[in-house]
Amino acid sequence: MTTATEQAESQGLLLQLLDPANRADPYRLAAQFREHGPLRLPEARLTVFSSYRDCDDVLRHPASASDRSKSALARAEVESQTQALTEAGVVLPPPVPPGFLFLDPPDHTRIRKLVSKAFAPRVVNALAPEITALVDGLLDQIAGKGRFDVVEDFAYPLPVAVICRLLGVPIEDEPQFNHASALLAQALDPFVAFTGSPSEGMEARMQAGTDLRAYLHGLIERRRSRPGDDLMSALIAVEESGDQLTEEEIVSTCVLLLVAGHETTVNLIGNAILAMLRQPSQWAALGGDAARAPAVIEETLRYDPPVQLIARFAADDMAAGGVEIAGGDVIILLLAAAHRDAAEFDRPDVFDPDRQVLRHLGFGRGAHYCLGAPLARLEAGAALSALTARFPRARLDGEPQYKANVTLRGLSTLTVTV
Repeated sequence: MTTATEQAESQGLLLQLLDPANRADPYRLAAQFREHGPLRLPEARLTVFSSYRDCDDVLRHPASASDRSKSALARAEVESQTQALTEAGVVLPPPVPPGFLFLDPPDHTRIRKLVSKAFAPRVVNALAPEITALVDGLLDQIAGKGRFDVVEDFAYPLPVAVICRLLGVPIEDEPQFNHASALLAQALDPFVAFTGSPSEGMEARMQAGTDLRAYLHGLIERRRSRPGDDLMSALIAVEESGDQLTEEEIVSTCVLLLVAGHETTVNLIGNAILAMLRQPSQWAALGGDAARAPAVIEETLRYDPPVQLIARFAADDMAAGGVEIAGGDVIILLLAAAHRDAAEFDRPDVFDPDRQVLRHLGFGRGAHYCLGAPLARLEAGAALSALTARFPRARLDGEPQYKANVTLRGLSTLTVTV
């Protein structure tokens, strides 16, 4: 039985996690979550895990679902929001299917199988020359200025150009989806699960989603008449075992890949740059040996993960971390805490690409393991090795600033002198 004092303490920790003031250093707070152990709010039907073993167990558990419709809280939230917006006179858009990341089998399996063709090793490796050329062009621009903003001048333009190339989205249309993408990334933050109500800006996020989908519907129409060598064209044409995707499913898939396909890689590149500049020996080591890039990337994914938490939903009654979880409950996995767990990692608060065992949950586990992991590794490896080699004397020129996002935590700006 959870006491009122324990409930208040748990709620306090959750509110601190949402507070943008803690975005620059969430790891002090992560340690408090680990010390607390599994955090339960029975009235909110919420359980939060923070140890590595517990998070790993939940990701592997057969009753751990990604479909929000299996959450009692999510269903109630949708009903409440629909009623509130209707009473306010807001015209609601028609319901649309979620991206496959938020589906469970068999729909997840069907759509992922189709999309995975665009991320096959042969396809990803074929992008290497284009990625190298993009990186070199960005570095040339930086060299001409003598200083640069990590996000605006480097970490953002590369993944956006690559995902646009993969999907078939014209890079000149980037301003049309940049703002929408940023708003939709905020929608992943667990405000409802933690507080019972959404954060401010819900209508703006809904409008951003509607606008982005409208843009993609228009692009699909152009691709129908003039298909190209890209994923959107392939999805339009595909038919496997007589099961063709609907246009709404194609749009949802493109929204997911457009947002997740660049937002997380931007954060990965930015976080790695910051970690190495704060530890100049690591910057110099990578600059002198590009073969160190994979270790730097994996340690960044552990030490300062671009995805700080993952939501799951109990499809049935289940047990994890010594806790009984009722079907329909929300489960939050704090990767930022799990990756600094001293029970699993030696000197967990130290950035050390040379540690003997490099592992993390940054790309998930099981059926929902990140489809774009090989591409993210390729992009980040090319970017970080070239940057450190080109500018061996780079140094920080100010403190990092962060976006407000809790889930997809990343830099908003960081100035570096080269």
